[in-house]
Amino acid sequence: MRDDDEDDDRFTATSVDPTREIKELFDDLEGLLKNGDVVAALTKNEVNASLALLAVDGLRAYLENRKADAAEDLSTVAEEIKMRMQLSSPSRRGNGHGEPKN
Repeated sequence: MRDDDEDDDRFTATSVDPTREIKELFDDLEGLLKNGDVVAALTKNEVNASLALLAVDGLRAYLENRKADAAEDLSTVAEEIKMRMQLSSPSRRGNGHGEPKN
């Protein structure tokens, strides 16, 4: 009979280095976010591909333990998204009934 604790030894934190896989994943994501068709589809849904790329850069920096870079990039993304949401809110565009504000 096999002891399940033996299997746990294979999954220690020191035996896993996902660096290569994470790099490949982010490289693929960046490639997608630079693809014209993808950018067009995102833009149609009011998603800014440049902001998405900056968010990817921020997450990549965080996972590479470059926390200051990550904080700067992710803060910029958050601020831009909030600003864009405020600018596109119904109260900023009109009276909420499709009519301009007076």
